[in-house]
Amino acid sequence: MIERTLVLIKPDGVQRGLAGEILGRFEKRGIKIIGMKMVHINRDFAEKHYPKDMAKMFGKKTLEGIKEFGLNTNKSERELGEKTWEDLINFITESPVVAMVLEGVHAIKNVRAMVGSTSPHEALPGTIRGDYAHASMTYSSITGTGGRNVVHASASAEDAKREIALWFKPEELHEYKRADEFHTTGG
Repeated sequence: MIERTLVLIKPDGVQRGLAGEILGRFEKRGIKIIGMKMVHINRDFAEKHYPKDMAKMFGKKTLEGIKEFGLNTNKSERELGEKTWEDLINFITESPVVAMVLEGVHAIKNVRAMVGSTSPHEALPGTIRGDYAHASMTYSSITGTGGRNVVHASASAEDAKREIALWFKPEELHEYKRADEFHTTGG
């Protein structure tokens, strides 16, 4: 039940000075930060984090969003996906990100709930994206602004394992006891 997950405060969150606020939300929830660093990643690294095969999913979601908002496009799902992926790579490399590994009981699910829906216009108030982001992912795709939704959080245990190994060396992750662990983990 104790899990680890990766969270990135994306360039828009760093540039807007939201890192401390976001970190505080996780800590107040009893989720432990076991690794953290600020990194300005290059394109090669970004493509490892967001593999090119994600473009297919982006194209499908972008096309669905365009239809949802009653818009028209002359671009194919493939073209939309490749453009959205390219915009995301450009965005994530434009300035530093804060990368962190969080640990806690059901950390993946709890962090995803705290972060809110990937598309900020669907994120509930009280979630990180609901409070600090507002443009839909469709808007980001259409305008080429690249997924400005403040944070990234691992979507599954498999993603968390792959992403943590990509972003952190084992010696960069730290074991320690938080004072509140007695209440959440019994010791």
